[in-house]
Amino acid sequence: MSDQHREEQEMEAEALAAIFDTAFETRSSEQPFVWAVKLVPVDCGGDDADEEEAANHVMVKLVAQIPYEYPEETAALPQLDLEILKGLSIDNKKELLQIANDEAEANAGMPVIFAVCEAVRAWLADNNVKGLDDASMHAQMMRKAKEAERREAQAAQQFESQKKKEEMTEAEKEELEVRKRREEGTPVTEASFTDWWTEFTAEMAKAKEEEKAAAAEEAKDKKAASAVEERLTGFQIFSEKAGMFNLEKLEAAAEEMENDTSAMDPEELGDVDEELFDDDEDLDDLDFDSDDEDDEEPDI
Repeated sequence: MSDQHREEQEMEAEALAAIFDTAFETRSSEQPFVWAVKLVPVDCGGDDADEEEAANHVMVKLVAQIPYEYPEETAALPQLDLEILKGLSIDNKKELLQIANDEAEANAGMPVIFAVCEAVRAWLADNNVKGLDDASMHAQMMRKAKEAERREAQAAQQFESQKKKEEMTEAEKEELEVRKRREEGTPVTEASFTDWWTEFTAEMAKAKEEEKAAAAEEAKDKKAASAVEERLTGFQIFSEKAGMFNLEKLEAAAEEMENDTSAMDPEELGDVDEELFDDDEDLDDLDFDSDDEDDEEPDI
């Protein structure tokens, strides 16, 4: 026996008292501890005794004597007993006590009282009927008939469940297999890792090449756009090209000539060929009177 075992047992007792409230009692506060728990099929909260009595046709009290080395030692299981409070026979007690001990053994090495209580309460809920304590031949036959009916209903339910599983479609089977594979995962071997690594590096290299090509294409587009922006227009080429005429200078010269109203000096004209203006014969060929004759009014 150690202080650690005692502390664990006391902590379990506190937890059971918090869960079952007034249904839990400590019959011995010194080691070995003795605990008792009242169990009913339908929990009515313990506020109304009449309601609890009407709703529950069977009741028991589980009594557990706790060994010194419990719960760590797997061999140190609680000594269990049942006190019939309502509606059960001796045969029912034996059956229910066997269920309680089996549950305790299944949870050996850890606190077991709560698990045992739940197993006992589940049996009470399934058998919450009147007359289980009636030892007459008629009552026993009725109980056997009801038990056979219950088993048949369970078997029918299991059969329908199995039938539905067998009638699964191919798609459902495939989906089930996919889920199963996802849960189990894919085992990694040296060969599978090598294949994955080869495929992964190839994909990364391809992605890098595509990224590089995209960057080059983008740079090319930017360069072309920049060249278009820097290109001179036709007007700029025509007006600014060296050695060609300058439009601004032409406009300035024309404006200067318009503003110059002074008479020209004959000496600035140079030599003039006067014969160009003495040819009267050319002028004689011109008929200046034709228009005047056409304009004369006719004689009336």
